[in-house]
Amino acid sequence: MTEGRLAGKVALIAGGAGAMGSAQARLFASEGATVIVGDMRVEAAQIVADEINGLGRTALAVELNVGVSSDWDAVVYAADSDFGGLDILGYSAGANFRVDFEEQTNDMWQTVIGANLTGAFIGTKAVVPSMRNQGGGSLIYMGSIGSIRPGAGSPAYGASKMGIVGMARSAAASFAKDNIRANVVCPGHVDTPFLRGNRSYSPNDWSTTIENEENYKQRLDGTPLARLMVPDDIASAYLFLASDESRMITGVSLPVDGGALL
Repeated sequence: MTEGRLAGKVALIAGGAGAMGSAQARLFASEGATVIVGDMRVEAAQIVADEINGLGRTALAVELNVGVSSDWDAVVYAADSDFGGLDILGYSAGANFRVDFEEQTNDMWQTVIGANLTGAFIGTKAVVPSMRNQGGGSLIYMGSIGSIRPGAGSPAYGASKMGIVGMARSAAASFAKDNIRANVVCPGHVDTPFLRGNRSYSPNDWSTTIENEENYKQRLDGTPLARLMVPDDIASAYLFLASDESRMITGVSLPVDGGALL
């Protein structure tokens, strides 16, 4: 039998092909979990799953658009039929448009709220019955320091990240009777393609990317522990909240920010 802090558990990582989601998938698998890597970029999800399977662990790649209920239903069906049910949801899908309030369009608003918040709501409703049948589970959502201290930029991002805290607390209160916990991890500045690259769901140009040394330095100067986070830092917090070590923790927002909120 595989040993580890998640031995015998089945975890779904939504946004599992991204830098932070894939770090969670690898870490969870290394701790004994069977991992379902869900992402709308299914080819990228397959690369992550293949890497995990190549190490002798068990992973399945699935296509998952977090805003589509039928995608969630199909993933949960696969988890139930192939692996006996779901124990963990690691929600890491996200989007952002780094523009000010007046420049943010209705379409931008809908995209960000949809990926960061609505998808988490749809997914929660989809996975809870499977977790209930398992006798409990752990719901872990991606927040931000913007969940606690939103700034002037990208009102949709701030609203979504504050909203995920309210939704998680509602889930925590609603499903405690089922031994299902719900918590939020709130990263600070994490060095990923989300901040460096130019993606359709997270556009960057020279004024926003941390490839720009001034932008990098600004984020670094705002981090008292003197380095930006990396995906493994965030994955470790997800692992803690997924494991039985946090069995009496629910409704919590956990900053992993290098002191940025100080």
